[in-house]
Amino acid sequence: MSDQEVAVIGLGSMGFGMAQSCLRAGFRTLGADVDRGRTERFREVGGTKGSLAEAAGSLQAAVVVVLNAEQTEAVLFGESGIVPQLQAGAVVLACATVAPGFARDMEARCREHGVFYLDAPISGGAVKAADGALTIMASGSPEAFAAARPVLDAVSETVFELGAAAGAGSAMKAVNQLLAGVHIATMAEALTLGMTQGIAPAKFVEVISKCAGTSWMLENRAPHIVAGDYTALSQVNIWPKDLGIVLDTARSAGFSAPITAAALQQYMVAVGMGLGQQDDSAVAKVYARNAGLTLPGEE
Repeated sequence: MSDQEVAVIGLGSMGFGMAQSCLRAGFRTLGADVDRGRTERFREVGGTKGSLAEAAGSLQAAVVVVLNAEQTEAVLFGESGIVPQLQAGAVVLACATVAPGFARDMEARCREHGVFYLDAPISGGAVKAADGALTIMASGSPEAFAAARPVLDAVSETVFELGAAAGAGSAMKAVNQLLAGVHIATMAEALTLGMTQGIAPAKFVEVISKCAGTSWMLENRAPHIVAGDYTALSQVNIWPKDLGIVLDTARSAGFSAPITAAALQQYMVAVGMGLGQQDDSAVAKVYARNAGLTLPGEE
């Protein structure tokens, strides 16, 4: 057992796997989530008992794997914010997709408390999170990287060190999310267009996954549509937020991103259809409804 004490805050599909990876690395690991069931489940697999408030003063690292900037700020500086409770030299690894300017602001505010901040958005999905094989797009001071290194080694396969200040990691994540969100929506568009031509979704996956038009997102998400299983591994609700960040970043740079905007509209329609908490492959239901198609598993 290592003497490293770590908290993972946010035990969703990504955070729970990251917390398990920290346990496997031998860290005393506290899991915290607004859903008490998730917290209890993590304790059952070996997580440290006790509250985040009780543990904060002895933590070397706090890994924040929440949904957005608002939740990140609440965890760090809200009414029960942990940063004022952390010891000097502790590090925050902030993993949510946020705007680069927000990351820079959090870094500055943490610095006022003697706490390091690593801008550390993640990619790879729930399976890689559980396997400790994530890709992390990180930026921060050399001291932040040094403090975070044991946790980075535990949860990731690849760490890209993108700069000596927060913001660069989040900028790279925005570029990644542009591609990922567009690829899912485009996959759904292509799959349902194929259906209008008599191409079954299963045959679409079989053929296109071996052709130049494939993508990681197509190969990962299209099988969910074939199975008619929209259990959320990554929710539709994520994309209005993430693609909104992409467009905000583009606007601040005076950059036009029309393909991102078109994909965002499809996710917004999906949310309006009540699909927000379904797997993001459910954006295919927008196309199916508009074309009068019946997807696998749908009546």
